[in-house]
Amino acid sequence: MHLKSAIRNSTSAILVAALLFLLSLPAQSQPRPKIPRIGVLAQTPYTPILRQSLRDLDYIEGQNIAIEYRYAEEKLERQAVLAAELVTLKVDVIVTGGATATRAAKGATNTIPIVMAQDPDPVGNGFVARLARPGGNITGMSSLIAELGGKRLELLREVVPKLSRVAVLGTSTNVANEHQLRETEVAAAAVGVRIHFLDVLDPKDIETGFRAATKTHADAVIVLGGPFFIPQRKKLAELAVKSRLPTIYNRSEFVEDGGLMTYGVSVTDLYRRAAMYVVKILKGAKPADLPVEQPTKFELVINLNAAKQIGLTIPPHVLARADKVIK
Repeated sequence: MHLKSAIRNSTSAILVAALLFLLSLPAQSQPRPKIPRIGVLAQTPYTPILRQSLRDLDYIEGQNIAIEYRYAEEKLERQAVLAAELVTLKVDVIVTGGATATRAAKGATNTIPIVMAQDPDPVGNGFVARLARPGGNITGMSSLIAELGGKRLELLREVVPKLSRVAVLGTSTNVANEHQLRETEVAAAAVGVRIHFLDVLDPKDIETGFRAATKTHADAVIVLGGPFFIPQRKKLAELAVKSRLPTIYNRSEFVEDGGLMTYGVSVTDLYRRAAMYVVKILKGAKPADLPVEQPTKFELVINLNAAKQIGLTIPPHVLARADKVIK
């Protein structure tokens, strides 16, 4: 009896051990859950904002998401190559910063979801069919507010009381510039201000534009924005000081790099909202069903050091309205 009992106990122990071993096998051989991979294609890095916004939504880089960064910086022609790299990496969604990046991503894929962190005119650029129902693999944030042209002119009139001539630097091939120029011209005609448009088709045209502004006795300059201007922020600020021309821009980075002032859409806010769209898509939403959202937050930033360099005094009531004053 003792022998049979011992055999039974030994057999039971073996069976239990075997069962435990078999139960452990699936856990060891189970493949790790796929971590979503996000591609970022932009001209300048806004990744800290995007990364923090995703973290706030419980999507943490290195833990439950991976992010592939591709920056073209001044070499816009590289964006098509960088977009193709992201497609090759089989990212789950691509975040684009600006029209040139979105166009490159659109050319590289019509299946991977694309979230525009900012685009001056998604419909005009041919990225979406309609803002309410994009209809393809692209959605995100629009930065188009034509009325901003009139607002910037109004601000210039407040800081330059005798404003009569304004040079406008823009790019004729930029659809968004066309809208803003038209709005600026309407606002200028209403108050008797003359507008002189200076076409910037290449970075070298910026210096030529300031020379033309000085030659035509402009009292101030409006920079409409576009891919040529972003990498030339410091040069723009230097030329404005050299020409002693009060200059207003469309984004805060220009003022942070020495420009006088900006009034425009908060790009930081657009990137935060783009992060929300990324999360929705990772959870199964289709870009075609997510309406393109328009700006809701705007900011006025003033650089007092730049004002001092050109001998300009910013009125107290304008400073009081500023979201940020750089001293």
